[in-house]
Amino acid sequence: MSEQPVRKENKMGTAKMLPLILSMALPAMFSMLIQALYNVVDSYFVAKYSDKALSAVSLAMPIQNLMIAFAVGTAVGVTSLVSRRLGEKRKADAEQGAVHGIILCVVTSLVFVIYGVFFSTPFFRLFESDPEIISMGDTYLTICCAFSMGLFVSTMLEKTLQATGNMIWPMIFQLIGAVANIILDPIFIFGYLGLPAMGVAGAAIATVAGQWICMAVCILVTKKGKHEINIGFRGFRFSWRAVKDIYQVGFPAIVMQAIGTVMNVAMNGILSGFSTAAYTVFGLYFKLQSFVFMPVFGLTQGLLPIMGYNYGAENKKRLMSALKNGCGIALVIMAAGLLLFELIPAKLIGLFNPTEEMMNIGVKALQIIGICFPFAALGIVSSTMFQALARGTYSLIISLLRQLVVLVPAAWLLGKVTGEVTAVWWAFPIAELFSLGVSIFFFVRIYRKEIRKMP
Repeated sequence: MSEQPVRKENKMGTAKMLPLILSMALPAMFSMLIQALYNVVDSYFVAKYSDKALSAVSLAMPIQNLMIAFAVGTAVGVTSLVSRRLGEKRKADAEQGAVHGIILCVVTSLVFVIYGVFFSTPFFRLFESDPEIISMGDTYLTICCAFSMGLFVSTMLEKTLQATGNMIWPMIFQLIGAVANIILDPIFIFGYLGLPAMGVAGAAIATVAGQWICMAVCILVTKKGKHEINIGFRGFRFSWRAVKDIYQVGFPAIVMQAIGTVMNVAMNGILSGFSTAAYTVFGLYFKLQSFVFMPVFGLTQGLLPIMGYNYGAENKKRLMSALKNGCGIALVIMAAGLLLFELIPAKLIGLFNPTEEMMNIGVKALQIIGICFPFAALGIVSSTMFQALARGTYSLIISLLRQLVVLVPAAWLLGKVTGEVTAVWWAFPIAELFSLGVSIFFFVRIYRKEIRKMP
């Protein structure tokens, strides 16, 4: 492909680091907080509808997370590729990479359409025998999968613009989708404005409607606005090399996030052995922890293009400065989350109209799992750096350790030995601490082999 110089120096290579990170990360962090608010509001309205509806939506969460894993993972691969090509002054290649990302997302969404139509019911039967919960869950998940293209395309366009250093429009995109979802949830669930009450089907319709509205705005802004790269099919030539470059980082990122789905399924299996309330609380924990983790993920959206650009430009000082500042900000966010989970767990669980059993299990769960937050902060930022340096395999290994290899066996063993659901929650701090040690090992290794040799 032809190479075209970027006429002006990108701010990611010149601006003061902390203000640069904040300018790029704060919009994403804000939009992620809105997403977290949607997660909680969605479950809040579903819980008001019925306890069984909340259990059904909680069981559907792993497959929804799997869709997000494919959407975000592929987009991370594109973000890494586009930011590196811009750092190398290869604008045309950056544009071609972005178009390849759109095509890959459309194809992937079609796979989930097939899953939703044919495989959602067998999934729910793995964990539940209650026909009402199975029916509600099947309805909810089928709708979310069948109309998943809005999620995939909007995520790709958001991340592509972030790769160029543009964080404002992606924030607006996510804000529009989340707000639309929040507004439509009670209307469709309870049947306001003359509409019939649709329950969990209404919750699913509100979710996909918000995603499609977001996608429509993304396409409009991308086509009509002026951006550092132009995304269009004119002159496009499909390249397997571009696909390979995307998935070199993107596939480990997909697997890394999909591990969360496997972990959720495994934990639901372990917790369902105790009670329905136990796995419902686990689902509620994930809704609540998004208020803590989502801002950190927003931070990494700002960090990833900065790290990728300065890695491509071989600027060691700015690369390390981005890492240090990112770790500091992530620790502050996670420390705030730890305080909330330790001081007001009952109020947090109380948002979801809990039964007495759910309240008793939930309070202990939040207080124990919250201990792992500071360790997770450093691990997440480290994984982002590995992705920016095209070392997605390192991120994959760390995620395997913290979400599967250590966490699930520890949870099973603790529950089996003690016979108490409270003991299961201690697996989270154990897994985070172990994976942080491996992250430090990988960082030292890559620093000695490559980063230290940069100009």
